[in-house]
Amino acid sequence: MTLADKINEGIKEAMKAKDSDRLRALRGIKSAFLLLQTAEGGSSVTEGSYIKALQKLAKQRKDSIEIYEQQGRDDLADTEKSELKYIEEYLPAQMDASEVRSIIQKIVTDLGVSGPAAMGKVMPEAMKVLGGKADGKLISQIVKESL
Repeated sequence: MTLADKINEGIKEAMKAKDSDRLRALRGIKSAFLLLQTAEGGSSVTEGSYIKALQKLAKQRKDSIEIYEQQGRDDLADTEKSELKYIEEYLPAQMDASEVRSIIQKIVTDLGVSGPAAMGKVMPEAMKVLGGKADGKLISQIVKESL
């Protein structure tokens, strides 16, 4: 069963259960998937593309939550948190900071670089290895610390 199929099944279940929060989040995901499919070259949509779309949605929610909390809009932040929870259900498990740190240390050692100027060499390698498995902000932060 593909990720798109799982989302469609989730929508059906949410409608039956009358779970409006879950339904809103899943419809947002389905909308992003449809945009992905209809975009140029949409016939070659892979599971990886769907996961990247989910990660983008999750990042948007996290950024929105941060902004809403800064502005004291807890009602909007709660809505975004609810949607984020449902989006994360369909994302692959994320690596924790210690796992990411050990992988980045290995990359830095393999490349034989040091200093902040080497960030441009380390980040692309780190994103190849860790893309989809860890948050980009976390990867960037650990690379900065490592160099």
